[in-house]
Amino acid sequence: MALHKFGLEDEDPEDYNLVEVLLDKGVQERIMDREECPWPQLVEARRNSLRKMKQTRYYLRKIKEKRHERSQMYVGNLPINLSDHRYKQIIQKHLIDVPFSIDVIYAQNGAAILVFDDVDAATSAYYILKEASVDDKQLVVLFVPEIHTERMDEDSCPLLVFVNVKSGGCQGVDLISSIKKLVNPHQVFDLDQGGPLPGLHVFSKLKQYRILICGGDGTVGWVLSLLDDMCQESVCSRPPIAILPLGTGNDLARCLKWGGGYEYGDDIYPILRAIVDAEEIKLDRWTVIFEPDGKLVECDNRSNSSTSSSGNDDMPNMFVMNNYFGIGIDADVCLAFHMKRVENPEKFQSRIYNKGVYFKVSVRKMMQRERRSCKDLFRDLKVEVDGQKLELPQLEGLVLLNIGSWGSGADIWGQDDDGSGRWKRSSPSDGLLEVIGLTGIVHMGQIQSGLRTGVRLAQGSHIRIWMNSDMPVQVDGEPWMQLAGQVVITRSALQATMLKKTKIQRRNTDPQIHC
Repeated sequence: MALHKFGLEDEDPEDYNLVEVLLDKGVQERIMDREECPWPQLVEARRNSLRKMKQTRYYLRKIKEKRHERSQMYVGNLPINLSDHRYKQIIQKHLIDVPFSIDVIYAQNGAAILVFDDVDAATSAYYILKEASVDDKQLVVLFVPEIHTERMDEDSCPLLVFVNVKSGGCQGVDLISSIKKLVNPHQVFDLDQGGPLPGLHVFSKLKQYRILICGGDGTVGWVLSLLDDMCQESVCSRPPIAILPLGTGNDLARCLKWGGGYEYGDDIYPILRAIVDAEEIKLDRWTVIFEPDGKLVECDNRSNSSTSSSGNDDMPNMFVMNNYFGIGIDADVCLAFHMKRVENPEKFQSRIYNKGVYFKVSVRKMMQRERRSCKDLFRDLKVEVDGQKLELPQLEGLVLLNIGSWGSGADIWGQDDDGSGRWKRSSPSDGLLEVIGLTGIVHMGQIQSGLRTGVRLAQGSHIRIWMNSDMPVQVDGEPWMQLAGQVVITRSALQATMLKKTKIQRRNTDPQIHC
């Protein structure tokens, strides 16, 4: 073993193993025999399969003192909010003769982490649970690594990577393979396999780490909501988050200078390097409560639930908003686009195609002048900002903005002061929402073309809206028809820590992105 090539000439070769890792359908490891040599194996793999050769890598791993190793398994898609005893009963029903213990139960998410002291027992349980279902739901089962924090340097700050393989025309499928070649594959998690929870559990005992989310704004919101759920169980409850944009709008990524969208073939290494130099900033988050029956409820700023137990069961009535909230014409267009994507999801595999459909929907709405559902919006709304009634001009849409990007990168608020000294510059961490009006589809097009900005109406931290009729609404790009009633928007205590890309270039240093 050529330890001298790694600066380990004084070490005993018997203290090290050479480990072969295959990045195909997960991560497969094999400790190589002492007589084996990687180079002939790579040559042979290249003859048989170039793809397999590119997915093969080798690690030099020091043999630690002999100790008992255990296997961890994530089991998801269980019923939510049951007792610990009930979860154990459900799992024992399937693993009758397989010894196991339960390490952690995430009742709110319907998931559990199982621990096995025997590798054969873990393998047997995997194949049994993989075919099992509970309440007609197929269980999600996968092995998860265990990080031994006692072996890590005190100042280490590893990177946890989430990839939404379905975002941006399924670009994530190729991206996840590329990232695994640059960082430890055990740090990379496919959100199509159990969502963010397995990865957040693996990193929950670390004092500090960073997260890279590869996906759209909806994926970022998904991860943030799981972080909210796990803040009590995690040592580091608010890790800083970077974004590699794969979605269609990517407004939060644009605001944080990560760009408008990853393109196939882009070099990943500079992005990983930029995460090390990125600036930490705070992102305000906002609780949005809908009361379809018109009854006002007091807002709990610490609530991070996406739904509430009261009200109409078919209508969402509580959200945590990160980017923006819209009522009227922009939500109407967003809803029409969403319905088309639901009808034919297989067609929406390209960012360019998605924007083309969005444009067609907008033009169709503009042509339906006599049937425009939002033309009397300003008459059907009553808005109150920080206790002050807001006089609305003739509008077809209302936007409450938290970040400096809207509608795929448009600056709807504007950067210039109008000279009155009334307006503050928009910031994602100033504790204020910008209240902006839209006069119609043409106005929206002008904003997205950079020709105009929206109609500045107010800035505030506590907003109430009374809707006299059913209206299209959207929260961070998720649209639906909302029943007439009241909306309360107030600042949440759950601020997020985000990473903003900087132009600083490091020299002669390697980013600390590996465990």
